[in-house]
Amino acid sequence: MFDPQQATVTSKNGADAYQDAILPKVSRSFALTIPQLPPLLRRAVTNAYLLCRIADTIEDEPVFSAEDKRRYEDAFIDAVTGRIDSQQFSAEVAPLFSKATLEAERELVGQLPLVLEVTRSLRPAQRQAIVECLKIMSHGMHDFQRNVGRHGLATLRDMDCYCYCVAGVVGEMLTELLIDFDPALVSQRDTLMRLAVSFGQGLQMTNILKDQWEDYRRGVSWLPQDIFAKYGVRLESLQAGQKDSRYEAAMIELIGVAHAHLRNALDYTLMIPVSKHAGYRQFCLWSIGLAVLTLSKLQKNLDFSAGEQVKVSRRAVTYTIALSKMSGKSNTALRWLFAIAARKLPLTPLSAEWSAPPHANLIWPKSAIAYFAETA
Repeated sequence: MFDPQQATVTSKNGADAYQDAILPKVSRSFALTIPQLPPLLRRAVTNAYLLCRIADTIEDEPVFSAEDKRRYEDAFIDAVTGRIDSQQFSAEVAPLFSKATLEAERELVGQLPLVLEVTRSLRPAQRQAIVECLKIMSHGMHDFQRNVGRHGLATLRDMDCYCYCVAGVVGEMLTELLIDFDPALVSQRDTLMRLAVSFGQGLQMTNILKDQWEDYRRGVSWLPQDIFAKYGVRLESLQAGQKDSRYEAAMIELIGVAHAHLRNALDYTLMIPVSKHAGYRQFCLWSIGLAVLTLSKLQKNLDFSAGEQVKVSRRAVTYTIALSKMSGKSNTALRWLFAIAARKLPLTPLSAEWSAPPHANLIWPKSAIAYFAETA
């Protein structure tokens, strides 16, 4: 069993080695994509992902009450920013997680001081981007978790907001890290940031649709009520594995929305010059390719009852990687590959806010609005 008091390696090399060792234990997909980045950027992105994973682990722990989660999330941010001792935080919180949380995730919380050794060694702009992301993510997730249930989110706009809090903000952070790595991209910041939010939404929506029945079984749904109500479906009455033309119609519309966001994700990726950032493009392309393939499997299996049934096969992952490497230098070839992969997917036009600055028109929960006002 993991002991948060166990001895840890405290050298910088030891902290970096720990990051590389724990990453594949907490995320197979990011362990595949992050190594495509150049070393200096990879180090910062790995660190950012692990810190985001800790925030997510706290929010997902079933034995924590809403009050517990808010307290531990606030303490986590204080530990990251140095306002409280990170070792004390880890020693207090890590043993409280239940066996419902993966052992590797419990270990990661317990090893926060080691992860923060890397954080403190990053450039100031990198640290600032990571901290701002964590603040928005932690408070946003908590605001939504307090009221979520099988009834789902009220509207697609609420789903936009939720996806921003857990994924769009990560896209913004990654873009900030990239621009810090290559200041020549600063002239394209506004467009990249807008597309980064849409990129995050496309990936998060794909995960929500794929994992909806696992969420439902634990009493949660991130699906939008208004889209399903339009077809006469009540989310709290859904049953996994049943053929229902009304449910399928709503799912097709949402798959179309996710597809539209992934088109923006491709636009984002192709704005990154391959001559200087081939690794970053691969990092993005693999995520986009796997998401498109997942949406295709969902569309073909709308009566699925578990995410495992629509999971992309290892063979498909291998083909995706190979094709993106072969075509990665040609924007024309990449657009053609995307069109082929997505040719049978529905396409739902996005609403007007995706032509505006990032999250400018999203409707935030009142507590989130108050939080952003305090930290502006």
